[in-house]
Amino acid sequence: MTLIKSISGIRGTMGGFPGEGLTPIDIVKFSAAFASILTRGKEHPTLVIGRDARISGPMVSALVVNTLRMQGIHVIDLGLSTTPTVEMAVPALKAHGGIILTASHNPKQWNALKLLNEKGEFISASEGQAVLALGESGNFTFAEVDLLGSYRELDYIDEHIQQILALPLVNVSAIRSKNFKVAIDAVNSTGGIALPRLLKALGVENVLELYTEPNGHFPHNPEPLPEHLTDLSDLIAREKADVGFVVDPDVDRLAILNEDGSMFGEEYTLVAVADYVLKHTPGATVSNLSSTRALRDVTQAHGQRYEAAAVGEVNVVEKMKEIGAIIGGEGNGGIIYPELHYGRDALVGIALFLSHLAETGMSCKALRASYPAKFMSKNKIELTPGIDVDGILAKMAAHHSHQNISTIDGVKIDFPTEWVHLRKSNTEPIIRIYSESETPERADQLAQEIIHQIKSFI
Repeated sequence: MTLIKSISGIRGTMGGFPGEGLTPIDIVKFSAAFASILTRGKEHPTLVIGRDARISGPMVSALVVNTLRMQGIHVIDLGLSTTPTVEMAVPALKAHGGIILTASHNPKQWNALKLLNEKGEFISASEGQAVLALGESGNFTFAEVDLLGSYRELDYIDEHIQQILALPLVNVSAIRSKNFKVAIDAVNSTGGIALPRLLKALGVENVLELYTEPNGHFPHNPEPLPEHLTDLSDLIAREKADVGFVVDPDVDRLAILNEDGSMFGEEYTLVAVADYVLKHTPGATVSNLSSTRALRDVTQAHGQRYEAAAVGEVNVVEKMKEIGAIIGGEGNGGIIYPELHYGRDALVGIALFLSHLAETGMSCKALRASYPAKFMSKNKIELTPGIDVDGILAKMAAHHSHQNISTIDGVKIDFPTEWVHLRKSNTEPIIRIYSESETPERADQLAQEIIHQIKSFI
């Protein structure tokens, strides 16, 4: 069993002993700790919750809802929803925060509590540390019977979609005129509710649905990687669809497939959407240090500023706010469009991508070919416990000091036509090595060169 307690939430595999897996005791104590901190001193404290469709969801939801109510907190339950929908609902409903019950792309045995502040954004590192400390101490109280919190259910997905349709850059008339045939894979989670509604609202009448029953029985590994998407790829090729969309269980990551069933490239979801936004709206862009350089290239081609942030959505959002970026995100298919809200959102990604496709008149494959060709290699090196990982990273930075170096999150080495990013694991003696170059072979070769250098410093 696994339980991972981090500043952004609590996630783990269901069952086992308390503190070793995600058990009712862990769910209650960390829900109570988060709620205690977020609503302390607040009049009529209110929290919004929502969940993906995984099998353990109803039980986890019942535990969280009743824990909050027993603290005198009013609960607005969005039920089966999406992560970006909950994020948008929190400020709109004037709640003091939110909890999303989802383990994102992890398999069915996992679940998690994702914690949001009153802006509908992930809590800060300091708030996260406070939640963990209070949860372990158990120093929180519950309400007397006359002061229990209320409960109401609300479906907010349609409101989320309406706000997407109201965005100036979402070109519904252009999308409708193209009469796109769109294939979708919602991995039997809440994307199966949200994507068909969104596409219908965008004027897409011909939708090929794959795994859209939100029953939590994931038909394949739910992380949207090429090796998991063969069924959708075959459907697209067989039915001659124009484009395919696949989301993870909580609908904050978007992967795109071309008209022949090949991958558009998860790293290029953000690149394509950013290109569209930049064509209409000048401004800066942000992605994390481990995302493709193609975003920087496209941004600079528009004469605009690109900045990189440390890995993690909260870090990307912080950098976006700092420089006033008009779009940002992560190379895992996460689109953050502040015109709507500061959170990764596959639904707005679909709307903006289809607008881009419709306005250019290009096929998916042709659009992908119009962007710089970059290829990534993801590796890791396992080290003996006790080795000074920080010391090794410092030596690597010094060894490459004549290159462009960033140390805001591990060590990122920018070479003229390629890069490598080294990050240590927080839970085990591992250095993760992400490299990117102009061919897959060179990306792999660069990674192996870096691994050899690391071993020489051990």
